[in-house]
Amino acid sequence: MNRQMKRMMQRQGQVGPDGTPESARRAPQQRRSPVPAKERTSPGQFLKEVRGELRKVAWPSRSEVVNYSSVVLVTLIVLVALIFVLDLAFAKSVLFLFKT
Repeated sequence: MNRQMKRMMQRQGQVGPDGTPESARRAPQQRRSPVPAKERTSPGQFLKEVRGELRKVAWPSRSEVVNYSSVVLVTLIVLVALIFVLDLAFAKSVLFLFKT
C-alpha cells in the first residue's frame, strides 16, 4: 500500500496514525431509539394522494394498448402451438419406444 492510500485511509478513519485498522479499536455502536410511529392518514386524504399520484402516471394511448395487446396475443398463440407440437412429438416418440 502506498503513502497516498495510507493517508486517504487515515482521513476516512479506516486506519490509525500507526497503520493499524480502526475497525478493531472501535467501540460497539449504540442502538438507536425506535422511530416513532407516524400518524395514520384518513381515508379521504389517502384517496386524494392516490388520485394525485395517478395523475402523474404516463398512460399509454389507445393505439399503444391495441399494439401491445396484439403482440402479446400473437406471442402467446405461437408459444402455445410450439409447446403443443413438442408435447405431441415427445408423446409419440415415447409410445414408439415402449411399444410392446
